[in-house]
Amino acid sequence: MAVPSTIERLPADILAKLQQLLQDPRVTQLDATARINEILEAEGHPDRVSKSAVNRYAVRMEEVGARLRQSREVAQMYISHVGAAPQGETGLLINEMLRSMAFELSLKLQDVDLKDPETMSATFDQIKSLALTMQRLEQSATINVKRESEIRKNEREKALQDAANKVGETARAEGVSAETIKRIRRDVLMMAN
Repeated sequence: MAVPSTIERLPADILAKLQQLLQDPRVTQLDATARINEILEAEGHPDRVSKSAVNRYAVRMEEVGARLRQSREVAQMYISHVGAAPQGETGLLINEMLRSMAFELSLKLQDVDLKDPETMSATFDQIKSLALTMQRLEQSATINVKRESEIRKNEREKALQDAANKVGETARAEGVSAETIKRIRRDVLMMAN
């Protein structure tokens, strides 16, 4: 089993301070390392962080940040094309993003060394979680499709009802008989079926 890095073993408040330092463009990684080690020493912690551990953590944070920024940009671009009420479309986008993530995870799981019993157990747990996630994702996609279909059906029925009412009003104003108006309204509403 892998030993947690010195960064992962930091107390939450000191880790938060490191993150804050790394986000400040005026602070170098060397300065951040020195400041964190000063805090650790002042608080009596036996561990110290190395420059390389801080660098690896900073690189990892930047990669995560870049992915987050990219996801936000894609979502904003997509939503700008969808319009003000993108409920169903956004749900489809999220489902697609989760599918991509699940696919990437499944590729990474193929590279895991299954000779170690602990690794094997953890990998099987991840595969089980991934399978459950995909099942739920597909159920969600099905619900979204049904919901979109129902919304379109309701909109179509309302539009036909409005058209039938307008036709009835116009026909009445033109002196058409009540029986003819009734038949016209029925024919317009039959278009919904």
